Amino acid sequence: MSDELADGWAMAPLVDACVINPPKPPVDALPPDTPVTFVPMPAVDAEQGTIANPLPRPFLDVRKGFTAFRNEDVIMAKITPCMENGKAAIARGLLNGLGFGSTEFHVLRSVGAVLPEYVYYFVRQESFRRAAEQEMTGSVGQKRVPAAFLETTEIPIPPLPEQQRIVAKVEALLARVNAARQRLAKVPAILKRFRQSVLAAACSGRLTADLRLADVVGLDEILNGWHQEKLEALLSEPLANGRSVVDAIGLGFPVLRLTALRGGKIDLRQRKLGDWSIEDAKPFLVTRGDFLVSRGNGSLNLVGRGGLIVEEPDQVAYPDTLIRIRPDKTRILPEFLALTWAAPIIREQIEDAAHTTAGIHKVSQKDLRAINLPLPPLAEQYEIVRRVEALFKLADTIEKQVAVATARVEKLTQAILAKAFRGELVPTEAELARREGRDYEPASVLLERIRAERAGQANGKKKPGKRAVRRRKSAD
Repeated sequence: MSDELADGWAMAPLVDACVINPPKPPVDALPPDTPVTFVPMPAVDAEQGTIANPLPRPFLDVRKGFTAFRNEDVIMAKITPCMENGKAAIARGLLNGLGFGSTEFHVLRSVGAVLPEYVYYFVRQESFRRAAEQEMTGSVGQKRVPAAFLETTEIPIPPLPEQQRIVAKVEALLARVNAARQRLAKVPAILKRFRQSVLAAACSGRLTADLRLADVVGLDEILNGWHQEKLEALLSEPLANGRSVVDAIGLGFPVLRLTALRGGKIDLRQRKLGDWSIEDAKPFLVTRGDFLVSRGNGSLNLVGRGGLIVEEPDQVAYPDTLIRIRPDKTRILPEFLALTWAAPIIREQIEDAAHTTAGIHKVSQKDLRAINLPLPPLAEQYEIVRRVEALFKLADTIEKQVAVATARVEKLTQAILAKAFRGELVPTEAELARREGRDYEPASVLLERIRAERAGQANGKKKPGKRAVRRRKSAD
């Protein structure tokens, strides 16, 4: 890729194209009680680049102590992590044309060489944010992008008509990208509902209804009916709470952490050393097919969640935060218990039975023993588990594909912006002028004209010196 600028473009410090953090309006710009727009940091939508849910405030209340801006200014977060997350927006629709917001905003006001939209997309580039991050100053958690970084950052500037075409093209492409992102964002919720529907069908018998209608030789037992059983009737051993754990200093016995509960299974790698002897741990050792249930959680929808041990563990015990269920495998498959446990009909029973202590939702052995489980014949349980696992595997595959697609969409946004600022997205103004046999104003000429205008305005604002005052008095 060439580093050369496109024909008719110019590279200039951002301070030549924008006023960085312009001064506040004078105190008499509006009557004191005139409403203006107030924009706290959370009101800036980093994804859409818009100001969402701003607040009306009296002009006098916000003029001091806040950052001022007006319509068509670009505001961007300067503090971590908001800056890295891309919090920036074009100020539009401000009450009485004025806005005030967090002091953690930088303001970029075009002086005519660049469109506000062009500046906005420039600061939304990942490359810009990485460069800004490198220049941040301050303590950890309170780092900020200094205004000096913005003043010296160079921006590639095309002629104004070309900027308009670039912005229009970027907006059209990003509208399609955002539509794709929004569709992809809906998939996880759809897959969650799909998994819940599969579990509901599995527990009601609908998932294997075809087996009862089929004339399958050798599977007569599948055709038997279903019935309900309480959990306490399906155990090979009584329910058992774990033992309280004090972290070992030096030698100890491996004990599962509560974080071992993941996705309906037990991650045997999630463990710590408890201050137990081998004799202490023996009653609390786990084995393949054990089902462990959390006794408490701050969230009602997480209390009583369970995880199955699907592989033969080495010697490891479970703590008092868990209850062990050891199913009778002649009546209920551990895998069937695990998928049933996550189904809506079981979750409803657990949440109804849960009680709250000091803000923590808890379930007891008594609560669990009373839970009613749907119980098909063992042969049908095997088939239900096989079908659920196959459907869940399909959902997992789709989820991975969605994650890959989402990552590509994010990269596509940055690829579009990179091409835009290299002059590769639309025909250049120079190229179109040659085709049409006309002249055009290169960005360098535009910038020079604007610099001259700003210099003239600055000179006009200078206070007259003592000699000029004396000459004026003499003339009078």
